[in-house]
Amino acid sequence: MFKPGRKLTLPSPPHLLLSLLLLLSIIIINATATATVNTKRFREAPQFYNSPTCPSISTKDMCSQQAVHVAMTLDFPYLRGTMAAILSILQHSSCPENTRFHFISSPSSTYLHETITSSFPYLRSQIHPFDTNSVSGLISTSIRSALDSPLNYARNYLANILPPCVRKAVYLDSDLVLVDDIAMLAATPLGTGTVLAAPEYCNANITAYFTPTFWANPSLSLTFSGRNACYFNTGVMIIDLERWREGDYTAKIVEWMELQKRMRIYELGSLPPFLLVFAGNIAAVDHKWNQHGLGGDNYRGLCRDLHPGPVSLLHWSGKGKPWVRLDENRPCPLDALWAPYDLLQTPFAIDF
Repeated sequence: MFKPGRKLTLPSPPHLLLSLLLLLSIIIINATATATVNTKRFREAPQFYNSPTCPSISTKDMCSQQAVHVAMTLDFPYLRGTMAAILSILQHSSCPENTRFHFISSPSSTYLHETITSSFPYLRSQIHPFDTNSVSGLISTSIRSALDSPLNYARNYLANILPPCVRKAVYLDSDLVLVDDIAMLAATPLGTGTVLAAPEYCNANITAYFTPTFWANPSLSLTFSGRNACYFNTGVMIIDLERWREGDYTAKIVEWMELQKRMRIYELGSLPPFLLVFAGNIAAVDHKWNQHGLGGDNYRGLCRDLHPGPVSLLHWSGKGKPWVRLDENRPCPLDALWAPYDLLQTPFAIDF
């Protein structure tokens, strides 16, 4: 019998306590993210219309081969960037009504799609839940925590996530804006048997993306043998999803990730497996379609200038993001090129 003044102790298995703490943490994180989204208000974007020469596509047709299919991940930290990217795509498109957006999100974050559709009520889009459990156990710690997000690896599974009727897609990161017609990028010829296209940078030292362990291994060091392997940025890619599925390239990428868990062969997030599988075997894209690195490096995110030449897409890859620097009143000069696409409603915003 319990007596007053006597301390009552209940059995509390360590694993049960840890499970409860983990569940509580998840609830708090999701509640905080939802509350923060609700406090951030975004303006409704103007509606954009097709030019007379655009083919007619049903608004309900999310599989049309005449449409430009755009795939992007959707999560809270990059929501503001995603909305700016969408606006830039539509604003500079000759056939904006023929653009189909496919948003990939974790099951717990699908509510973010409501925020998108509130600012773009006319947008032709779908949300595709991504089970992050399928990749969480394969992720190795990289040089920047943002690169370790499971959603950062969704591009590896894109051909499995999107419906089979979508045969080709343009994959885009959320920290970029277009200043040219995305239809021209989507029309990049892939050639016979090529799975993806992206701007290549053959002056970059591709060996630096892999560890001494990789290069010291006689078998691994021959991976790029016979290939003119060049660095490419995976934030802008045109992907033939049919060829990807036929070649089961997801399995090839996963094999490298599994090896990385056994012996550390690279340092930088989701990029190296793409280089290991595709470098030297992709279709080239003009560099104007990925003026990348505007977010600086992965450590300090310092300001950078544009690369020489024309510009069709500005990409703030790296640690520094324009919306963060603008909010902190320490913008870089090129962040002013991102600001006109920012839909965040501020107390001082004036709608025209």
